[in-house]
Amino acid sequence: MIISSLVAMMLVAQQVPPAPPGPANEPIRLEDVVVDARRLEAAAEEYVDLIAAPARRRGLARWHDGVCVGVANLENALSQQLADDVSDVARSLGLRAHEPECHPSVLIMATTDAARFAKDFVAVRPVLFRVGSPGMDRGKSALRDFTTEDRPVRWWHVSMPINSETGMPAVRMPGEVNGAAVGPGAVMDYAPITDVNAPSRLSTQYVDVLKRVFIIVDVDRLNGATAGQLGAYLAMVAMAQIDPEADTSQFDTILNLFEDPASAPPGLSGWDRAYLEGLYGPGSESHRINQRSQVQAVAAAIAAAWREGPDEEPTPTP
Repeated sequence: MIISSLVAMMLVAQQVPPAPPGPANEPIRLEDVVVDARRLEAAAEEYVDLIAAPARRRGLARWHDGVCVGVANLENALSQQLADDVSDVARSLGLRAHEPECHPSVLIMATTDAARFAKDFVAVRPVLFRVGSPGMDRGKSALRDFTTEDRPVRWWHVSMPINSETGMPAVRMPGEVNGAAVGPGAVMDYAPITDVNAPSRLSTQYVDVLKRVFIIVDVDRLNGATAGQLGAYLAMVAMAQIDPEADTSQFDTILNLFEDPASAPPGLSGWDRAYLEGLYGPGSESHRINQRSQVQAVAAAIAAAWREGPDEEPTPTP
């Protein structure tokens, strides 16, 4: 497991009891807009636009096959619960999850000083965060925010554009060589191997795949969130590239957790489930020529699923 030696001692984080009920907010619930097709389409696209945060100049990435969840610096029972919560959501999306002896691709780390821990972690292993190839992360400015912003939970995604037909990367990794790298044509040995089939103005054979996610939890900033709520929140940011700056107060979503845990949903809300199912559903396969068309495809998948689905909101993740 990748974990920095900068943390001098292991932390044992106890579950914080939920805060007493407060005044109810009235964010938009998904079932409220299902009856109005035009409003549903518009609200779904607004939600996707609001929370999606892909790598620079790339489309929305998703896990291609499976994930392995690792949790560090928490007591065993809570670590297992959080790993199970994230893994259960992954399986519900058709992914393999948390198989024995797997190497963590989703690493959740707890600390009492998240900003300092994040800064030290990045300083020790910068190549884990900025790999050096284009289209794999949100850039230097976003990484600076990752290490300096004051948040209860912070995350960093690394993705890679690949050829969906061959599985080969569409970018050259630092130090990667295809051939002998000598002679007149040596420069081509340093280029990624790509090919173009059936050109289209609407789609491309290249897709963006999540490779790893680092999530840092500040155990002193949970603000009364329950373990179940925290597990759902971690699952949401582990499965999708979520914008940490997004103001989601107008929607009923687990992403509002730390604003007011008492009024936040107990698990993934209808919007959260719909977004993830839209992202991972067959109708939103990321073979899109640009990010805008992919956002529209995910929003359309959300709307289509809810127009055809049950009248009631899905049962939240426990």
